[in-house]
Amino acid sequence: MRLIKPLFGILVVASLSSFSQLAMSQTTPAAQAPAASASVRPTPPTRDPHTAGYVAAKELPDGQVPPANTDGNFIIGPTHTPAAGMTATDTPNGTVVEFTMDSADSKYYPGIKRDPGTFGTPDPNDPAKLIVTTSHPAPYTRKVAVYVPKSYVPGTAAPFIVGADGPDRLLFAALDSEIAAHKLPAIIAISIGNGGGDAQGSERGLEYDTMSGKYAEFVEHEVLPRVESKAKVKLTHDPDGRATTGGSSGASCALIMAWYHPEWYHRVLSYSGTFINQQWPSNPETPHGAWGFHDHLIPQSPKKPIRIWMEVGDRDLFNPNAMRDNMHDWVVANEQTAKVLAAKHYHYQFVFAENAGHVDRPTKAQTLPEALEYVWQGYKAKK
Repeated sequence: MRLIKPLFGILVVASLSSFSQLAMSQTTPAAQAPAASASVRPTPPTRDPHTAGYVAAKELPDGQVPPANTDGNFIIGPTHTPAAGMTATDTPNGTVVEFTMDSADSKYYPGIKRDPGTFGTPDPNDPAKLIVTTSHPAPYTRKVAVYVPKSYVPGTAAPFIVGADGPDRLLFAALDSEIAAHKLPAIIAISIGNGGGDAQGSERGLEYDTMSGKYAEFVEHEVLPRVESKAKVKLTHDPDGRATTGGSSGASCALIMAWYHPEWYHRVLSYSGTFINQQWPSNPETPHGAWGFHDHLIPQSPKKPIRIWMEVGDRDLFNPNAMRDNMHDWVVANEQTAKVLAAKHYHYQFVFAENAGHVDRPTKAQTLPEALEYVWQGYKAKK
């Protein structure tokens, strides 16, 4: 066993420049890490993917990424050099159109906010529930950025990928390069900003960590029509031509969108997915939030037509926090998700990145082109 050392008005910008818990009887570094108060997030322990309880994975030579046509589990790193094409000067540039959306115009998300410096308290009857008393209505404005590839033919229904947390320049750069190299079709990218804050009681947490189809419905009915109007594009209704992506809670949101609306989305790309107990308010149908994906939803549901690429870092988040629910370990959550996806025979690729933190930018710059190629395997535009 090898040990790893710890370690909108419209703005048009032409020319893009630039784990149930992993059984605690299985001794993992996460299980042994010290507890911390709700207000102080501990330094995450560095995990060894060769530890008992972790998925069996193929370890690649440093600097390599998995082949885009292969399912399964892989270990990469610790060197993360940007992939070819991940610099803005390497390929012809697409166009980015930006606009804003206001909470006053949304019937899905009129807006909430948690008071600064406040969090919540665990329910004394259930450590998996967090009681938040400082969340209240509040307005927001969100930015939406739409990347349109140079090769897009106006009037044609284009495949697209929806991403969370606002303009994603790495995504735009990767698409620019991959489309120009004819490794991907002319995919439009739609990066949607969140409504603000983070975690339980915030607008962002409400949008991204809620286990329901609501966010996908918001996108379908309020965002996509505006994208078509503002960017002068036509978006496909073929679920095989629609993908979701994000990092952290944005990644849990990406999987939630496809899980609850597989008639709309078949492809998911996740960095450091927050497949943990972060949902608020509590829902008795999914009491453990996105932890439920690997706890019971995927194992106990019929297989859905979803293809997923996932990444987690060896120094990814571990936050025992005040809840003490044993459902706040990002590495364990992603490992367990990979296990249940394999057991249900999903097409998935899981990358464990050494020398990588939470939504690690160097790792993303290294892996994103291959990840996109994997996610879009088998796509054929419908005539």
